[in-house]
Amino acid sequence: MKRHLLILLSAVVLVSLLLSSCSSLAGGKIRVATDATYPPFETVNEKTKQLEGFDIDLMNAIAQKAGFQVEYVNLNFDPLLAGMAQCQYDLAISAITITEERKKSFLFSDPYINAGQIVAVKKENNDIKSKDDLKGKKVGVQISTTGEIEAKKIAGATVKTYDTVDLAFLDLVNGQIDAVVTDDPTTRAFVAKSPDKMKTVGQPFTEENYGIAICNKKPDLQKKVNEALAALKADGTIAKLDEKWVKGFK
Repeated sequence: MKRHLLILLSAVVLVSLLLSSCSSLAGGKIRVATDATYPPFETVNEKTKQLEGFDIDLMNAIAQKAGFQVEYVNLNFDPLLAGMAQCQYDLAISAITITEERKKSFLFSDPYINAGQIVAVKKENNDIKSKDDLKGKKVGVQISTTGEIEAKKIAGATVKTYDTVDLAFLDLVNGQIDAVVTDDPTTRAFVAKSPDKMKTVGQPFTEENYGIAICNKKPDLQKKVNEALAALKADGTIAKLDEKWVKGFK
């Protein structure tokens, strides 16, 4: 009897584990990582303390289409990428550029927006007119971003990394660095908050497609996300989100 009971209990535990592993695709909660310091894509509303932005609206719309619930985890970008590589989260949406290197660590959705790198400087700076003038300058970037990758390609520039991009802009205003390199819409969003202190110079000098990062053990979740994305593109939702959140900063 004890042997049969033990077998029965083992079977129940196994079924429970299997159901748990599948719950994220059966109307359960999906853990979504984001670095909410990156307007207009993801940020924390100062009044409501809730996450908001293009990416947040997009993920909520995807969840509705795909039939799952979202549990957001707000953390810095570097540990976000590391966590996704270890499947600590099901998805991550955080203005993540699709790169071949990142594809080695996790899956990506189809692209949903394009954004390039641009340079920001202090308002009174007339020496730096584009990335070609950053030789011998101290440039701030967010760690583990394509901004860091591109800034390190600039010969003669000294690159300083920050956990969050807002700290780079703060140092720029305070004169601790000469420039910031980051995604165009985000740069313009920060400049728009302090137009008397900062400005953008030159044009975006890269073209980068954002994608949603997906745990590499969940190709079925990738399929659901891509199906939802396609539907949201077709019905005009993504265009409306672009108009709402991004257009004013392009």
